[in-house]
Amino acid sequence: MEVILREDVEKLGSRGQVVKVKDGFARNYLLPRRIAITANEGNKKIVEQERQSWLRKEAKIKVDAEGQAQLLNGITLEFARKAGEEDHLFGSVTSGDIEEGLTKKGFNVDKKKIRLEEPIKVLGEHKVIIHLYKDVDAEITVNVVKEA
Repeated sequence: MEVILREDVEKLGSRGQVVKVKDGFARNYLLPRRIAITANEGNKKIVEQERQSWLRKEAKIKVDAEGQAQLLNGITLEFARKAGEEDHLFGSVTSGDIEEGLTKKGFNVDKKKIRLEEPIKVLGEHKVIIHLYKDVDAEITVNVVKEA
């Protein structure tokens, strides 16, 4: 059965693409969840219009993300934490702390977009990547200093 995908499906295809799938997969999974619609001429025209609208919307979101990335690049956040010997922190600096720091500076960034492999537990300067959109990343500096 041929269906038109209404959203991206991993290992199957992307939005607006016509794919051939087994009848059972289409009837029992894709169609009831409105992830896909049957591929006929009327639906192809509707999906093409939706796709054009979606592409315009995606372009606007990407431009906004690129603008925010330019503003974020070079931002430095400073956190004062208690530290023991050898500059190891008693606590840590997490993505939630970074989100809070960015909010205080006037940036609205979701903490899920902050790419920290693990919380920062050492004093010093650390580069942190913020993933704003598919191909748009910003890099900020997080400076962790010893609390007086």
